[in-house]
Amino acid sequence: MALRPDRPQSRSEQLAERSGAQGDAFLREVDDALREDQVVTAFQKYGKPVGAAIIAGLLGLGGWLWYDNHRNTVAGEQGEVLTQALDKLEVRNLKAATEDVAPLTKDGSDGYRASARMLQAGVLSEQGKADEAAKAFAALAADTALPQAYRDLATIREVSLTFDKIGANKVVERLKPLAIPGNAWFGSAGELVGIAYMKQGKNDLAGAMFAQISKDETVPDSLRRRTRQMAGLLGVDAVEDPGAAKVIQRATVPAAN
Repeated sequence: MALRPDRPQSRSEQLAERSGAQGDAFLREVDDALREDQVVTAFQKYGKPVGAAIIAGLLGLGGWLWYDNHRNTVAGEQGEVLTQALDKLEVRNLKAATEDVAPLTKDGSDGYRASARMLQAGVLSEQGKADEAAKAFAALAADTALPQAYRDLATIREVSLTFDKIGANKVVERLKPLAIPGNAWFGSAGELVGIAYMKQGKNDLAGAMFAQISKDETVPDSLRRRTRQMAGLLGVDAVEDPGAAKVIQRATVPAAN
């Protein structure tokens, strides 16, 4: 059963680990694409690794809901339904996963209702129904009755699906408020903003954004590695040297008389 305390590795950790190899392929293509102004094409081709942090975050949040509410009978039942659906989603039984969470979209508590709707919208995207998925994410993002974290995540998913349609300027406008350190989705939103900056020809801003993400210890390691290399491709050194701070500190200490 997914998301149980006795598992040696969480589902979000597994997804993050699986995305590493794909992330390397993404970076190789971006390296070539930078010379041909085809960055977004590469981004779309490797959309899964780019969005792995978003998916991992959703599953992690679902796990927190399950643990937080396990003492409550109703919430426990809802959590069981959600984790079973996630199990089916992992083995690509998309139809069954969607059907399982359908009751939660109407009768679930706010968190479970949002998780169920996120799952359904994600399945639409996985099935190639990008327009329907984007509309579903947009509706979720606009629902003020749902927790803000879910609404922000839905906004990121909607923007990622409509990136080409809405254009780089709109991407920056919508996601820049989320692309700040401390926000739960800083890394995922910031990566999209960085790519939008590149489309705008603002490589200096893109490099700075990627570097900032790569140095944030709350961001998944796979995403930090990708953005560190992206920053390097744009001429920004994002490699952290633990010894550098010590050297600077020693240099600023006044000599003893």
